[in-house]
Parts: sequence; structure tokens; C-alpha cells
Amino acid sequence: ALPRFTGHRQPIVPAWGYFDESDPAWAAREIDLAADHAVTCFLYDWYWYEDGPFLHDALDRGFLLAPNRDRLKFALMWANHTWIDIHPAKYINPKHKLALGEVSRSAFEQMTDLVINRYFTCPNYLRLDGAPYFSIYELGTFIRGLGGLDAAVEALADFRERARQAGLPGIHLNAVVFGLRVLPGESPVQDPVELVERLGFDSVGSYTWVHHYGPNTDGFPQGSYAAAMARNVALWDENQANYPVPYHPNVSMGWDPSPRTIATDRYDPLGYPFTAILDGNTPAAFQHALEQARDHLLRPDVSQKLLTINAWNEWTEGSYLLPDTVTGNAYLEAIRTVFGPLVGDR
Repeated sequence: ALPRFTGHRQPIVPAWGYFDESDPAWAAREIDLAADHAVTCFLYDWYWYEDGPFLHDALDRGFLLAPNRDRLKFALMWANHTWIDIHPAKYINPKHKLALGEVSRSAFEQMTDLVINRYFTCPNYLRLDGAPYFSIYELGTFIRGLGGLDAAVEALADFRERARQAGLPGIHLNAVVFGLRVLPGESPVQDPVELVERLGFDSVGSYTWVHHYGPNTDGFPQGSYAAAMARNVALWDENQANYPVPYHPNVSMGWDPSPRTIATDRYDPLGYPFTAILDGNTPAAFQHALEQARDHLLRPDVSQKLLTINAWNEWTEGSYLLPDTVTGNAYLEAIRTVFGPLVGDR
């Protein structure tokens, strides 16, 4: 990657170099780093398409085989978006679809049987009120694949029943909600509040700030991290008031998808990954966002004290907590400063 404006910090180089996430020795190092800095859970972007699983080795062969895995909880967010051939993205790019996000009822049942038996039974799987947490990224894609809203309601009810038959108290189903399309093919739903209620979700949450604040809002190629923060912080109260279930806020470390483009191509506002970069995401600015999230979660009217952070290792989207060669562990240290007193030693 190359800088796209004066002061744009690229290339960003991982301080640990490049490693295999499926190696349990590396996973153990990541677990210790996270747990030592008040991170309590890894929420995996977890893929399953019509023909089966995709990109599971970091979890199955890495995290779950690490000797210190019990230091962290883990959970799944089913990243059921269409897989597009855009890495790297060319300036003129036909955006070929490699796998569709929609899955049939039979594929959904096969997937959720595996989830129940392989993951929900793990002692360190994240549970809320005793029920294992499972998040769905794209509601519209899920509903289309199942054949409509009624069929989706039935499929989720069956998922819950199979979990109960396996001896679990049910499932805590979380829906990711967003107002703006980022990835090609993403489809924000028209009335998410009604769908969340109809489908029986137990909570809602956000994945990234740019789902609620367009990165190009303040100009291109240089956007504003502070402006994105202000909009998203305001959204926490709005969503808590609008949805009939608890809302889990999100703090995003940054946004810079320019590494997903070809560095020698022009950089124009063509849509993802040719978007503005949220400039100003210093460790201090990130810590300020975390402090606002902490204060929100500590309010007595917020029933579930859960915060997601984007992201652990989205290097090619400029959102990562792993150390780089310039800032080191500064972003992780911000988490420990803000949340360490609440989390305690683990």
C-alpha cells in the first residue's frame, strides 16, 4: 500500500511480521496479548456458504488448540455476505461473485448442527444469561436464502429447538444492523426494527462505524474519524430506544481499505474499497471513544454490558489491535486503561 494523501500512514507493517493464524503457537500468543489488555472474547467472522465452511482454520486449528484458550471466551458472527473477488481490487473491476451469501434451509441446518455440536459445547464459548451467543451479519441475505420471512422465522425457531434438544437452554441470537452499504452486495434491510422483532432476536449490534457514517461524508480521500465517532456515539442511544431488545455498541479502531486496491492505480471514489480513509484515529482518539462506550455501558438503563471492537486484525481495512511497527501496543493499552479496572485479572 502507498499513501493516498499527505500524512496518510501507509504502508502499515505488523510488528509480529506475517504469521499463520492456524498455528496454535501463534494463537496462544494472540490470546495472551488480548487477555493481558482487558479483551475478554474473540468474536470470529465465521463463514459458511451453500457448499460448506470457509476460512475456519484460524479458529478450529489455531484458537481451539491453543493451550491457553480458556483465557478468552469466543463466539461466532456468521458473516453471510456474498464473497466478491476484490482483493486486490483493480480501478476497473467487474467484481466477480465467488460465493453467494444466501444459503438454503438444508445448508442452514447442516451449518447450525455443526455450530451446536462443535462450538456451543465448548466451556469457553460466550454465553449471555446461560445461552450461547450467535450473531448473523446480513438479515436480508439470510431471509432471501431461506425463501422469505416466514421461512426464516421457522428456521430460527428450529435452530433454537435443536439447541435445547442438545441440552442447552436455548440460543442468544444477535442481529447486526446497519444503515449504509459498504461491501458490494451488502443489503441494508428497510425496516430492521420490525424484522428483529419478527425473527425473535435477543439483541442487536453494529459491526463497524462506516455502516452508519459514510467514510466519504467529510471529503475524499481524507475522512474524519472524529465525525464518525460523534455520529456512532449518538446512535447508541437512538438504537437502544428504537429496538425492543438490548443494543450492543461498537467502537471502530479505524477505517482504511486502500491496501485492498492496487497501489499504482488511481484512487478515486468508486465505492469499496475505493473509499475515504478515516483520518485522525490516533490511540488517544480511540481511547476517547472507548471512554464514551464505557460510560454508556455503565448506565443503569443499559441491561447488557457488551461492547464489540472492530477489529483484531483487519489490516487491509485499517482496523486492527495487533501491534504495528509504529504504534506498538498503544491501541491495546487504551483498552486496558479504560476497561482493565472493570475486567480485572484473568
